[in-house]
Amino acid sequence: DVLIIEDIVDTGRTISYLVKNLKTRNPKSLEVCTLLNKPANRVVNVKIKYVGFVIPPEFVIGYGLDFAEDYRHITEVRVFKED
Repeated sequence: DVLIIEDIVDTGRTISYLVKNLKTRNPKSLEVCTLLNKPANRVVNVKIKYVGFVIPPEFVIGYGLDFAEDYRHITEVRVFKED
């Protein structure tokens, strides 16, 4: 059994590649879990079983998510507004 845990799924390209790769190893089951899901940005169809939050198609930072190695330390997820 395999559970892929992702911080954010945006276009779906990365997670789709990973799912296809892991399926070649014939796991008993394979599921995807993500904290943040941006379905409006999806370009690849990906089945996500567990979703923390569905968010709009905006760039987010904080809680480990960064922009140019900055803003990871912010203790909540925020929409990034470049001034």
